[in-house]
Amino acid sequence: MDKFDKHILQLLQSDCTLSVSSIAERVGLSSTPCWRRIQRLEEKGIITDRVVLTDPTKLNVGLTVFVMIKTSFHEQEWLDQFSTFADDIDEIVEFYRLSGEHDYLLRVVIPDMQAYDRFYKKMIQKVKLSDVSSSFSMEKIKYTTALPVDYV
Repeated sequence: MDKFDKHILQLLQSDCTLSVSSIAERVGLSSTPCWRRIQRLEEKGIITDRVVLTDPTKLNVGLTVFVMIKTSFHEQEWLDQFSTFADDIDEIVEFYRLSGEHDYLLRVVIPDMQAYDRFYKKMIQKVKLSDVSSSFSMEKIKYTTALPVDYV
């Protein structure tokens, strides 16, 4: 990956609606080579999706909850069940398996505390857990979906 590819990725990560000609102009290429580079980045799986980001407050899911989970179950069957649960719940927007004190971390977006209580009750009904600890975000200080490109 050269400087052109990196610059293309930076531009697309900030605005995926840019036209190929606009990207080409900004990176110093003509349209056809720029388009080919974008196609190659997609074929290699470097570009995985093109999405629209939305304002959570305007969708009435302005409360972010980080849910830390401990479990005494470490079998694949349990993880499959938990993963299926997470896939089926739109409020779970991120799901990670962790090392350290907690086994899993969920990022959940909801309208309010009552919605979180309903989510929590649904989760503990569907999945066996040892401990659930939740932290409510008070302020978003930095948020980006753009990944750094300087390490490739």
